[in-house]
Amino acid sequence: MMQIIPVILSGGVGSRLWPLSREHFPKQCLNLAHDHLSLLQQTAQRTQHLDVSAPIIVCNDDHRFLIAQQLQELGIKDASIILEPVGRNTAPAIALAALEANSDDAMLLVLPADHVINDIRAFEEAISQATSFAEADNLVTFGITPTRPETGYGYIKAGENHDVEKFVEKPDSDTAEKYLASGDYLWNSGMFLFKAGTFLSELKSHREDIYQAVSNAYQNKSQDLDFVRVDTELFSACPEESIDYAVMEPTKQAKVVPYSGDWSDIGAWDALYDFADKDSDQNVLIGDVMAEDTNNTLINAKSRLVAAVGVNNLAIIETADAVLVIDKNNAQSVKKIVKRIQKEGREEHAFHTTVHRPWGTYQTVDLGNRHQVKRIMVKPGEKLSVQMHHHRAEHWVVVSGTAKVQNGDKEILLTENESTYIPIGEIHALENPGKIPLELIEVQSGSYLGEDDIVRFSDRYGR
Repeated sequence: MMQIIPVILSGGVGSRLWPLSREHFPKQCLNLAHDHLSLLQQTAQRTQHLDVSAPIIVCNDDHRFLIAQQLQELGIKDASIILEPVGRNTAPAIALAALEANSDDAMLLVLPADHVINDIRAFEEAISQATSFAEADNLVTFGITPTRPETGYGYIKAGENHDVEKFVEKPDSDTAEKYLASGDYLWNSGMFLFKAGTFLSELKSHREDIYQAVSNAYQNKSQDLDFVRVDTELFSACPEESIDYAVMEPTKQAKVVPYSGDWSDIGAWDALYDFADKDSDQNVLIGDVMAEDTNNTLINAKSRLVAAVGVNNLAIIETADAVLVIDKNNAQSVKKIVKRIQKEGREEHAFHTTVHRPWGTYQTVDLGNRHQVKRIMVKPGEKLSVQMHHHRAEHWVVVSGTAKVQNGDKEILLTENESTYIPIGEIHALENPGKIPLELIEVQSGSYLGEDDIVRFSDRYGR
């Protein structure tokens, strides 16, 4: 059996899981179904049980440092991370990975970054069964054996010898009941196994416009630190299409292999509730929660005590800057709130109060008309860009660790309870030369406090 290259698609945001999932910290990077690992990390770790090469990750440019950090936490340091300048759906994303594999015979195991699979043995058995079909130049998709009449998934009708008879869209409830009763239909998982050359050949045959656009963008790629950047203008010209419509439906080489273990795409809060372990009142309680006379409810508290009395069938999700209360039956409608937040020019759809940067994190703890207070954490060995501001001055007070500070033409070391003042227009930089995280409080004052008031003179992260 030839070696497999895991291809992890990590381009989505997961807006139905707001307020935990945000544009700059998407659901695949959250610990939703595990104490310590994000969905992305679980996906990457799942493949390590197989005979695999280094993975290929296709992701949003904005998430690159976050994803690289999460892979490094697993000890995966040789992954290829391809940055999509814009989202163009799964067919172009997989084509980028197939080109990056650099071998027509490379066996690609395509996995969305946000699925939960705990039955590793069933997962490996399905892949083993699919391999012989893929080696014979078939495009294999994995179908999930349905456990309920689900209306939120597309379905695949399986024919003889694992042939795909047809793909069908998300059904209504009556149709879903018929699909489940027939035993002929599987949920469309979005997982695939095929040779890179087979996929590219079929893509070229059925959607040459996508093939040419992705090929042109990839040929004009560049290396940015540990990331592969494709040409923005050329990739933006690529049509937006899923692998199902572009390749799997028109091809004559499609096969489907069933997977009957546990599986969830954690697409919305009702899906997380269904997947999670429940207490005697059928509640899922996460964080600092008190529930009385409450049933069939998911409560996730991130920053404070959440108390619920006499409620049923709700999802209550609390973060430092937003609280969502929703009937679980309306879980798919969270996107309406997210779109409204965007339309009104607010930022709760994009950022948490704690914002992740390649050097660490910052959290806004107070904000007024002419002042802002932040809690900043700089990871050991990391450094912020050399920069200046036109509209604000800053005070830095070290809480723990050691700070190496460039303040104009001076370089100073600050330790716990020491501080420095940086006037408007002064060139400055902050670095953690130590072995433990540097924590400090930053007090900004001035006429404009936006993040875009930064003039960078040098930056090790290429921003």
